[in-house]
Amino acid sequence: MSALLVIGDVVTDVVALHDGPVATGTDTPADIALRPGGSGANTASWAARLGADTRLLARAGYDTGEWHAAELTKAGVRPHLRIDPERPSAVVIAMVDATGERSMLTNRGASGHIGAGDWASELLDGVGHLHLSAYTMFAEPGLELARLAMREAAARGISISVDPASYGPLRAFGPERFLHETAPAGIVIPNLEEALLLTDAADPETAARTLSDRYGTAVVKLGAGGAVLARDGRIVAKADAPPAEVVDSTGAGDAFAAGFLVASMAGYASGEALRKGCEAGAAAVAQVGGRPGPGTLPY
Repeated sequence: MSALLVIGDVVTDVVALHDGPVATGTDTPADIALRPGGSGANTASWAARLGADTRLLARAGYDTGEWHAAELTKAGVRPHLRIDPERPSAVVIAMVDATGERSMLTNRGASGHIGAGDWASELLDGVGHLHLSAYTMFAEPGLELARLAMREAAARGISISVDPASYGPLRAFGPERFLHETAPAGIVIPNLEEALLLTDAADPETAARTLSDRYGTAVVKLGAGGAVLARDGRIVAKADAPPAEVVDSTGAGDAFAAGFLVASMAGYASGEALRKGCEAGAAAVAQVGGRPGPGTLPY
């Protein structure tokens, strides 16, 4: 199987699990863990755990860049990590409630400054698929990088997928603008909120069909509801999510994307690839943090 190249972010995640509401002006007890994260890095790490030859292009800061590179290497990823000499790495404080739902405070740091200068055409050598986390596109330098990478991948006949990443930044970027900028991609992998925003649809199946008319393939992630896949305007597969005790939903969508893409690259049929994505997502929510833990293997 040819290699997977992921372009995305590396983030230092501070994950705080709390049972009750956050108390204003005083202390709230929480279990707090420091984890390597970032949507692109999470997807790359899960893909490597699932057996794919995986590369990651990302930008880290002067403060924790070496740590992030070591963690990616330990996960089996081949990191192409550009170290920003002037900025710290991105940091996300994820506050996770008793249901596993998270709210995030985000400082994009060095990740927000990745750009075309970080690109090298050689990154595509031996690559069969390019996957973009849209977090990269939401700042102008990263948008230039995404355009360049997609253009060169398309010229080589390399398939392209994009994950819209997050509802808030996507809405600020603009749905129509996003659809225009990601036109070279043949696969889009939004969650339900993102899919409805991009299509103005009222339900996931309509959204999936509409997006597949534009991209060719659309996979809508539904969390505990599983996922649905449309191709060329038709629903072709659905999958249920396996039962899982939700500890922390951080990185579940990233893990899903990895499971789906690795299975697709290995030649699995649409329904089976969708199921592999759901299994990876279920494995992710059962642990703290967005990366696979030691021994974690969803299938």
